[in-house]
Amino acid sequence: MARASLLVVQGVEPGARFELGDRQVQLGRSMHNEIRILDTEASRTHASIQRVRDQYVLTDRNSSNGTYVNGQLIRSKPLSNGDQIQIGRTMLLFSEEAAAGLPTAAERVRLVGQHDPSNRSSIISQVPSDAAAQSVINLPQTAGQLQVNLQALYRIAEETVRPSVPIDQLLQRILDLTVEAVGAERGCVLAVDGQTREIRPLAVSTLSSDTRTKMPVSRSIVDFVLNSCQGVQTTDAQHDRRFDTAQSIVQAGIREAMCVPMQGRHDLLGAIYVDITTPLEQTLAGGAAPQFRDDQLRLLLAIGRQAALAIENNRYQEAFVKAERLAAMGQTIATLSHHIKNILQGVRGGSYLIDLGLKDHSDELVRKGWNIVEKNQGKIYHLVMDMLTFSKERKPALQRGNLNTTVQEVFELMQARCLECHVDIRFQPDGQMPDSTFDPEGIHRAVLNIVTNAIDAVEGADHATVIIETGSDPVQETLWVTVSDNGPGIADDQLPRIFNIFESTKGARGTGLGLAVSQKIVREHGGDITVTSKLGEGSRFTLTFARIDDDQHLGTRTIG
Repeated sequence: MARASLLVVQGVEPGARFELGDRQVQLGRSMHNEIRILDTEASRTHASIQRVRDQYVLTDRNSSNGTYVNGQLIRSKPLSNGDQIQIGRTMLLFSEEAAAGLPTAAERVRLVGQHDPSNRSSIISQVPSDAAAQSVINLPQTAGQLQVNLQALYRIAEETVRPSVPIDQLLQRILDLTVEAVGAERGCVLAVDGQTREIRPLAVSTLSSDTRTKMPVSRSIVDFVLNSCQGVQTTDAQHDRRFDTAQSIVQAGIREAMCVPMQGRHDLLGAIYVDITTPLEQTLAGGAAPQFRDDQLRLLLAIGRQAALAIENNRYQEAFVKAERLAAMGQTIATLSHHIKNILQGVRGGSYLIDLGLKDHSDELVRKGWNIVEKNQGKIYHLVMDMLTFSKERKPALQRGNLNTTVQEVFELMQARCLECHVDIRFQPDGQMPDSTFDPEGIHRAVLNIVTNAIDAVEGADHATVIIETGSDPVQETLWVTVSDNGPGIADDQLPRIFNIFESTKGARGTGLGLAVSQKIVREHGGDITVTSKLGEGSRFTLTFARIDDDQHLGTRTIG
């Protein structure tokens, strides 16, 4: 059975992916939806997706601003692989993997050698690839044909710029449109491997529902196209001996075929092959065989150019992503190694004092060393927990509780450190705080990271103060926590970057993980973190998230 998912390509949290199962899921702004969309232009219950036999169907739920698929307003529509769903300002990409057990493109194409009895094709027309694009417009043809050809090119050009679609899926969509545009019965995309230079099929399209019969493709014609970089039209009619003997009638009917190169900016990337096979019944009845026209060959050449550019762009994108991934991996290793080294140095220093105290039978040295070791154990624990929280998608472990209780625990945990650092920390809870459903451990970590940053910001300053407050908004159905400090503040040019991973305003003391982790946790609760800061006066962080009055929707996922 095929697997399907939604990928956020535009919104609050781009890159988030959500798997779709067999049961219906609802999308909207309300917490009562299985997939919650943080978008003010989305309705509370905006749309739903449900599997109907072998397809997923998207249905609008009388939303205020409507639901769009590929830019078209819909009421209900079966989704195809690569469709873009727009809800408010949020864009989602629908992806569906092929079901296990279906034959691949390579298994559905048979390259026929020159001496194979079934290879009876000969070239009857050819056009250089560089004469394609302009000749589609200049070629004498009816206004209707020109409009159809330009519309086909427009649709295919739209496909080539779709984001986040694997190249085999993109070529399959282009090929399906191509077969329809030129009136072919079958088609395939043959790509040249960049390293081995071998030809391999990447996509196959056929009007027949039979996926077991292999599509024969003349290897000599494909080689000619790749070597000459010309588009060709071929036929096997003049080699068909069906009028000589009854035995030859049983063989394949008349086949019209076209094959064009996929010429990129700098390299030849493969070929597109389409054909028409006359059914045996039509041949015996003396019916006229369908034939390709010259304008269709030139249209196919233009499509081949578009497909080649799509392949090139995909390869460039993969190269950039790989380079960025390696750079991010190197930055991650370097940053974490630096902080782990500092922590280990603290552990070694504490261990040295413990060892020295044991040798001298000094309880004071042992206690002093153990305090250092314990403090660094806490640092490594929080570092590892932040790494785990940020590195994987998770659903909050929602429980019924009171926000004041969770924040009180953070306040009590940090009192000892504030006493040591001479920081005045205060907690001002909301006396009317209602019970709600949230993830106590996640919110604890999010608030703890913010409070820790505030203490670091004011440490060593005169009259250093950190104030923690809680509250609720019954109208907006939200809960909030604010952490204020009178530290140095954050410069305006740094504010947009403070939630980026490994971006830290604390220099060598910060990991750059805390704020990113806190933001991720709060967004998992359907909320966000806002910051106001002024140089020389301090900063104020506000964590706001949705209040859930019951625990019947614990499976809610949030996307933006």
